[in-house]
Amino acid sequence: WPWEPEMTQFVKTRRDGAVLVVTLDRADKKNALTGAMYDALTLALSVANDEPGVGSVLFLGSGGCFTAGNDIADFLAFATNAQIRGAGESPALRFIRALAAAQKPMVASVDGVAIGIGTTLILHCDYVLASPRTVFQTPFVDLGLVPEAGSSLLLPQRIGPAKAAQMILFGEKVDGETAAKIGLVNELHDSEGMDTRALERARALAAKPRAALLAARKLLHGDQARVLARIEEEGKMFNEALHSEEARAAFMAFMAKPKR
Repeated sequence: WPWEPEMTQFVKTRRDGAVLVVTLDRADKKNALTGAMYDALTLALSVANDEPGVGSVLFLGSGGCFTAGNDIADFLAFATNAQIRGAGESPALRFIRALAAAQKPMVASVDGVAIGIGTTLILHCDYVLASPRTVFQTPFVDLGLVPEAGSSLLLPQRIGPAKAAQMILFGEKVDGETAAKIGLVNELHDSEGMDTRALERARALAAKPRAALLAARKLLHGDQARVLARIEEEGKMFNEALHSEEARAAFMAFMAKPKR
């Protein structure tokens, strides 16, 4: 595998037969994603696309957590640098595009918090498990931002416009049991043994007749160009919002909150 150690310190990858297992491994920070972690995830999806031996991808968290979303300090540092020096597109946007362009089926085992990208990532997955203690949340508006990863299109399709509005406009949290009831996830499973069950599902997908599986998945996911176009539209609006006074004030208030 073409992994660079400094990129993958907090993203562990391994092969389990035809399954590429990708684990977010930064438990002390609730698996919050840095730019380097996003780049490692993008590379993992690229390898999965190109490697004939990979039939599916499995995303796992660690330490009883999926991901708390972006590492805010890392995220703001990139945003500031981009504004001052005209740095290129963000690692997060590269990963989001890779998610939408992924060719192999993706499974996610979501235990604990799944904030921001932790929620929007699963909208691109083909099978998602959650535990009763899982908490999904998309607090973009509360931070003065807009939805990302195509979630403004995919979330209403997945759970209906009314529930999507509650999550995106109000930033309401959704627990694992509710997520299963409204169709946000496929299966509710106890935290104990959940990753093993997720691996079983990923193996089952990888064992299917490959050409038929990929063709059926492509049909189920629909017009990829429409999703990618929405991602670009969101990305432009997200970038504009990120550099607004409204977002700056929201981030300052967030950073000032006592950490639990």
